[in-house]
Amino acid sequence: MNRRTAIQIDLDSVVPAYRQITDALRVLLVRGTIAPGEKLPPVRRLAIQLGVHFNTVSEAYRQLAEEGWLDLRQGRGATVIERGLPLRSDPKKLCDLRTQLRNLVAQMRSAGAPAKWIAAELWRLLEDVRP
Repeated sequence: MNRRTAIQIDLDSVVPAYRQITDALRVLLVRGTIAPGEKLPPVRRLAIQLGVHFNTVSEAYRQLAEEGWLDLRQGRGATVIERGLPLRSDPKKLCDLRTQLRNLVAQMRSAGAPAKWIAAELWRLLEDVRP
């Protein structure tokens, strides 16, 4: 991972740091910015760079391994593995994600964001994570 793939987190955010790391790395993985075969930085090095405890980075790596993005091996670090999009989506997972998205859109509306702006932003974000 180099400068083009650097991630940043907000330690003052209500979103846990491990979640911010997981989400940032997932975007890079979905985009193909980090390719299969690439090694992620060692847990301790990334933790120091981000100013978090190494267990925080470890949890993010574990989450991505559970999603099928990383191969974690003791002493070998985290390597990105080939992962196509699932052939069949988990309906429960999709329902949960839809609920999260609906809640986020409601938060945006209650903060004064116009519906057209939200829709345009969702399309921009979708384009941003396309490989």
